[in-house]
Amino acid sequence: MRARERIEQDLAGLEEALAALTLEFQSTYEGYLTALGQAVRQQLILACYHLCTQAVPESFLKLSFDGRQKMQQSVRRLAAASEEKLRSLVTESEEEEEEEEEEEEEEEEEDEKEKKELSATNYLFSVANYQVPRTNSPESLARWQNSIEKSIAHIIKLLSRDTNRLLQQSGILPSQLPEPVLEAASGAESSGDSVAGPPNLLNLIIETDASSASRNMAETLASRALHITAVKLRLSEIEFADAGTSAWRQQIRNLSVRLNSLGRDYQKKQRELAVVEAESAWRSSWFED
Repeated sequence: MRARERIEQDLAGLEEALAALTLEFQSTYEGYLTALGQAVRQQLILACYHLCTQAVPESFLKLSFDGRQKMQQSVRRLAAASEEKLRSLVTESEEEEEEEEEEEEEEEEEDEKEKKELSATNYLFSVANYQVPRTNSPESLARWQNSIEKSIAHIIKLLSRDTNRLLQQSGILPSQLPEPVLEAASGAESSGDSVAGPPNLLNLIIETDASSASRNMAETLASRALHITAVKLRLSEIEFADAGTSAWRQQIRNLSVRLNSLGRDYQKKQRELAVVEAESAWRSSWFED
């Protein structure tokens, strides 16, 4: 019985440590996501600037002054939307959510016309906000963290994709660029090579067939390689370029190390408790013939 009491006391101590660690995770992710949202906004605008002024300056100069302003405004709207979504991944309080809903209702009518004018963007967030787990176990906290990290990657991927859509519809990227290519550009790293120089850009080489020409010319026309530079936001590059975000990420790594260690200790104590309970159950049910 002493052994069981000792193990239960150890487990209670680990659960207290876990509760404190959970609060640290929450506050650290709140700080990280706020810093990351600002960094993503800055890096997206910088990537678009480099693309328009260095990669394809001729395409940018073909736009009218009004066209440039609308495109830039759409980029800022995408950046602001992603910044807000990242910041709100860790669930807000009910009071804050109600205040935001009221503000959104007031601005909805005013923004409707502007949104129609900027219909080049299709930035739809289907990412849920995540509450800190109520069950006090290392596994539930690890699952919560994994969900947050997956959502961060998803938001950044959507932002890259929809920025490229916007640039295409604005005339910066080629109009014949198919949707699967835009998806590839925002997806895996293997979809292209990083641009040597400005971060968060991607070089793509697409083989295009000149089959749309007249049939008489078809035999003499060969496939051509289309060189494209597109936006590809990378979390590693965003964090590297921003000291604040990088510092928060290091804190998250340190917390993860502590969680892994605590999780191993927790599993060990649970195993010890199960063994003690099994031994007690065996003795209680055993009778000599």
